[in-house]
Amino acid sequence: MDRRFFLQAAALTPLAVIAAESPRRVKIGFLGCSHSHASPKLKLALNSPDWECVGVFEPGVRQRATVEQLGGKLLSQAEVISASEVLAIECDAKDRAGLARAALLAGKHVHIEKPPTVTLAEFRELLGLARDKKVLLQMGYMWRFNPGINAALEAARKGWLGEVYLVRGVINTNITGESRASFAEIAGGTMYELGCHLVDPLVRLLGKHAKITPILRHDTTVADSLADNCLAVFDFKQAIGIISSATMQPTAGAHRTFEIQGTNGIAVVKPLEQPVLTIELAKEAGPYKKGSQVINFPPYQRYFPEFAELAACIRSGQRLAVTPEEDELVHEALLKASGMH
Repeated sequence: MDRRFFLQAAALTPLAVIAAESPRRVKIGFLGCSHSHASPKLKLALNSPDWECVGVFEPGVRQRATVEQLGGKLLSQAEVISASEVLAIECDAKDRAGLARAALLAGKHVHIEKPPTVTLAEFRELLGLARDKKVLLQMGYMWRFNPGINAALEAARKGWLGEVYLVRGVINTNITGESRASFAEIAGGTMYELGCHLVDPLVRLLGKHAKITPILRHDTTVADSLADNCLAVFDFKQAIGIISSATMQPTAGAHRTFEIQGTNGIAVVKPLEQPVLTIELAKEAGPYKKGSQVINFPPYQRYFPEFAELAACIRSGQRLAVTPEEDELVHEALLKASGMH
């Protein structure tokens, strides 16, 4: 595959809305900093020309120390909300809805860590507040900007794979101790915490489900309540989806996979970071030849493109590329896949 094509493929993301220049820095504050994604996002905000990081509200002692080590300013919740244009909600799952609600009621844009809430009613309330206040509510699904996943989705949406009949995804990890305790706080376990990343592109591709069947198991010898070996089967109108997530696979990152099968061929992203896409077609379609081809992409960094989209949309007044209606479909499906709906 020539360089021009894979650079075009890498650009097949919602980043088309992002302006070439950054006319002003957007004021961002953090409500909570306990999620594993919080520190790299805070570091990004502290060092990006897109953002002016006004401060962080974080009650946890250990997390407060991390904020100070990164150069963040610790403030009260009220101070952070007052000083910010956008609030990044990076706390534990059980606290996200309350902090996001406070930010939205104050008329602030919100970036909320995934998954956004533990109930669908809470999420619908947040969507309603964002609509009424005319502000943006962005989900923290970092792979919405993954060039490999987006190229696979494009191949499916444009019919290059033929009629899609199966989508499969695997997202495992290998965790112990404190990480298991964090995952176990929510009944959906690793399907809720990690499986969400692949439920997201699955549902955005295939739409509203007819039925979802979750299998949530505890299969390690660790004496805790974590659902650590999970699978969900998604029944759509004309296709099946299968997402699995387990917490006990060594070298799991290299084996994370997103796969779309159609009547003209298959698109497989493996690994997901740094993404490598394999396309195999029965007949030439779009930019792809008949047979098998491997596409590599320029370096991909988590969080940077989603934060760039958010800053650009705040400056321009444009909507985010993923609609609130899509976000609601994704969250409803995730909660059902996690046995939480």
